[in-house]
Amino acid sequence: MNLKSNFKEDLQKEQRLQILLDCYYKTYLQNYSFQRESDLKKQLKGIDLVLTQRNTNISYNVDEKAQLDYINDDLPTFAFEINYFKNDKIRMGWLFDTKKETHFYSLVTAIYEDEPNKFTSCKITFVNRNKLLHFLSDKGIDQNTFYHSDLVHGKKIIPQLHHRKQGYLYLSSNNKAEKPLNLILKLDFLVEMGIAKRLT
Repeated sequence: MNLKSNFKEDLQKEQRLQILLDCYYKTYLQNYSFQRESDLKKQLKGIDLVLTQRNTNISYNVDEKAQLDYINDDLPTFAFEINYFKNDKIRMGWLFDTKKETHFYSLVTAIYEDEPNKFTSCKITFVNRNKLLHFLSDKGIDQNTFYHSDLVHGKKIIPQLHHRKQGYLYLSSNNKAEKPLNLILKLDFLVEMGIAKRLT
């Protein structure tokens, strides 16, 4: 099987998606100004967007994550990357990477393309990264909790989370070149726990 990375294709989709996201931010975040980050070094630190509160000038770094593999579909979960393979070595994923300077994740789901080459609607869920990491730490979940060698491709139920209501692990070893190990979390659960808020 020839596994190929979707990086280039995803990058093209992200650029089209930004047009829609900027429209939503202007509509639903009127108390904030926002600036897209074009510096690659800052993007690699988990900063795609800087939101600045108009009254206080306090700024927040936002990392946008979009379900670009599931266009015209509305999934109730989101995949948080624990680790992945690159050059035959395991690399730390973005969730537990201490070098990231992200304050919030902007999780983009239910991306619909009702016109050719144009995204027409989506859902946005803002996740407070610190709250999420504290929650996972309290559950005993960190970058050292799970290893690829202990897993096979597919879903794995873990004792720390209720797999139907909260989340589970998923290893994509058969269909992704990077073989990512993801923590799949229910978006409604994150909102109920006060870790996330719906923007749209």
